[in-house]
Amino acid sequence: MPKLDRLARSVPDARAIGDDLAARGIKLSLGGQVYDPTDPMGKMFFNILATFAEFEVDLLRMRTREGMAVARAKGRLRGRQPKLSPKQQAELRRMHVSGNYSIADLAKLFTVSRPTVYRTLQQPPASDKAR
Repeated sequence: MPKLDRLARSVPDARAIGDDLAARGIKLSLGGQVYDPTDPMGKMFFNILATFAEFEVDLLRMRTREGMAVARAKGRLRGRQPKLSPKQQAELRRMHVSGNYSIADLAKLFTVSRPTVYRTLQQPPASDKAR
């Protein structure tokens, strides 16, 4: 069973859900207590749930940002790695310049997508160490 604090991610979202439930005549029963989204206690209950859910989401975002900042400071956050090695990129450029291969041919030969070939051709060549 999903947790009740997953009902809404923000206070406005909870109000919208509460309004929808009220319009449909639905009441929430929790632990023997019935919460009616049309009465003041029911509204307060929905708002409290949403406040805690929103707080939880904000904490998660903050911790994620802090963790990424620490990883970046340690040099461990490098992002997505290129599909082709520098040597493969150099070879792809050489083959393209020769004029003997189309973009589709290069994509098939290097088993990458056509957009990857275009991106590789647009990027400045890596240092000559790759050769």
